[in-house]
This record gives sequence, C-alpha cells and structure tokens, in this order.
Amino acid sequence: MTNKNNMMCDLETGICGVAGEEEMEIIDFNQPKKTIELYYVTDPICSHCWALEPVLRRFKVQYGHYFNVHVVMGGLLEKWGDGPVDPTNGIFGPADVAGHWREVGEYSRMPIDGSLMINNPVQSSYPPSRVFKVIQKNHNEELAYEFLRRAREALFAFNKNISDKAVLTDIITKLGLDGGAIVNEADTQISQQLLEEDFSLMRKLGVRGFPSIVMINEENKGVKIVGSRPLESYIDALKQVLNTEELQPTQLPALSQLFDQEKFLFSKEIEVMYDIEQSSINTFIEKELLQNSYDIKELLGESYITKI
Repeated sequence: MTNKNNMMCDLETGICGVAGEEEMEIIDFNQPKKTIELYYVTDPICSHCWALEPVLRRFKVQYGHYFNVHVVMGGLLEKWGDGPVDPTNGIFGPADVAGHWREVGEYSRMPIDGSLMINNPVQSSYPPSRVFKVIQKNHNEELAYEFLRRAREALFAFNKNISDKAVLTDIITKLGLDGGAIVNEADTQISQQLLEEDFSLMRKLGVRGFPSIVMINEENKGVKIVGSRPLESYIDALKQVLNTEELQPTQLPALSQLFDQEKFLFSKEIEVMYDIEQSSINTFIEKELLQNSYDIKELLGESYITKI
C-alpha cells in the first residue's frame, strides 16, 4: 500500500511520486575548516606575478575554502645600483627590463607595454609595497589585494610609474580611500618596518624568487611552487598538503558577478576562468553581460572589457 505521506516531486525528472526510503537525512552546509595557510610571495613590479593573475584568481575562487591567503611582499627592487639586478635575464638596468617584460606579456597574453622603463623607469618597488602594507594594516587583506591589482594594471597595461607618489595617490583614491594620507603613512619608518617583517617571513619560507606560493598544513608540512604555473600545479599541491585524492571545487561565479567585482578583465583572464577558447570570447561576453554595461577594448593585440 502506498504511503500517501511520503510523496515528492523530483526536481531532475519532473516526476511526482513516492519518495526514497530514507525519511530523514543529515546534511552539513558548513564549509570545510580552512586548515591550510597559503603564502603568496610577490612584488608589485613582478612581471611573472602579473602573468599568474588569471590562474591565481581561478584557484582562489574555486579552492579558496580550503586555505587562508597571506600576501607577502618580497622586495624585488630597492633601488637601481651599479651592479646587475638580474643577470640571468640580461637585466643590468631599467632599460633592459622593457624587453623582458614584453616577452612575458606576449607569452602569457597578459599584455605589458614596458616602455616607461626606458622613458620614466620605476625606481623602486618599495613605495607600492609599503602602500600595500598600510592598507592591509589599516583596512583589510581584500582592499590591499585590490590595490595590488590596480597598481599592476597601471604599471604593466597602462605604463604608469607606480613608484611615483601622484600615481599611487590616484590609484588609492579610486579605491575610495584617502590616497594622500595613505601615501604619506607609507613613507614612514613604521611602514618600512612592516615591509621588513614581510622580508623576514619570506626568508623563513625559503623563498628566493617571485611568484612563489607556499602551502602549509596543520602538521607544519608544506609545498612550495615557484614561478607562474598552470592551474593543475596548484590543485595538485593543495591535494598533497591536504593528503587527499579529491577536492570539491566551488561553482564558478557568473561572468556578470565576476565583472562587477573586478571591473576590468583581459580576455586571457576570462578564458582561464571559464575554459573558453580565445576565438569564442566575444560570443561568450555578449551572452553573459548586458549590452550597455561594458566596452571591449584592445591593448597590444589583446582584448579586455571595462565598465561603461
């Protein structure tokens, strides 16, 4: 005899009938405990860090519920001196950076102009790094990370000197913060001390190059990934430190949601986030975004979307 009190309509099949045998099922809506500490050691003028942006964003979006992110400033360039800065890459002075940056931009498809390193070179990566530390201390990690993103856009894509106080002030002000006050605070010994603490942590983590990502578990064992790597490398590393064969990725946000948050995305970033071929990118954008909400522009042969 059918139990009239045990009926249901199946959402997938559309069929209404007798429910399954279990009357009650315990479910858990809690996110897994974040047991991994992830240290991202980086620098505002690191071109390979700019190249990593698409992969790192997707990794954080889909797997961020497993780890706590700590962004660590690495101090790539204190100042230009008489000796070589990076002889391995043929970099002996600021003018040598332009060609190297262009190569990184072309290879990664995160475009880099780089000509300012010939005409108006960044003299030090310390000023924007100290600004990052001030925003991190006075506000929060998310705003500091947004500043880092906007500073890299300004430098690599739009050729602005982010060691210049006026440029930094403008970037910070557009975040809704007091740009002048933060730039002034970043120019103090206390802010330099915050930066030195990051350098000390970097040394403890055994990091000597950027970008580097170090993941450490509760047993204080970890994995270090150096350089800009494919998404699978970071997923495999996370599995290793969690000692698991399987991870549960979070569902990807709609492009409209991501765009509201980012306000500026290169084609490569959308392709990596949604596994879209470059040839299909315009069709995908037209389908996902409201017609009058965005502009598609081009920079160094790469398309990007911005808010109207």
